[in-house]
Amino acid sequence: FKAPSTDHPALYRDLLRTNRVHWIAEEPPAELIREKMMECHFRFLHQMALVPCVLTLNQDGSVWVTLVKPARAITPGQFAVFYKGDECLGSGKILRMGPSVYTMQQGKNREEGPKKEEIDKTEPVT
Repeated sequence: FKAPSTDHPALYRDLLRTNRVHWIAEEPPAELIREKMMECHFRFLHQMALVPCVLTLNQDGSVWVTLVKPARAITPGQFAVFYKGDECLGSGKILRMGPSVYTMQQGKNREEGPKKEEIDKTEPVT
């Protein structure tokens, strides 16, 4: 699949799953064990700005990562790196992606029918 533009919604995802995370200080952080989820920050490219996310711990030590806002061009095989403030918590290889923003929009459009704005945009019949 080749997206029509670099900003196409098909390139954006807000959910991904890693393999077993390698934690640096504690295996895994106490808050994540206690609550089964934890807010932190994430990046998958070295130069990328940190993105707020919520980690959900799986039985096998992998995590689901839910991003506060969708990120562009996440690819399986890249490493998700997690931070709390300036501290690097650990990382895991990205295995699976949730549906793209484009796929989710398609699903919503099918369920809800056309949006009001789309109806307003149609030319008035004269």
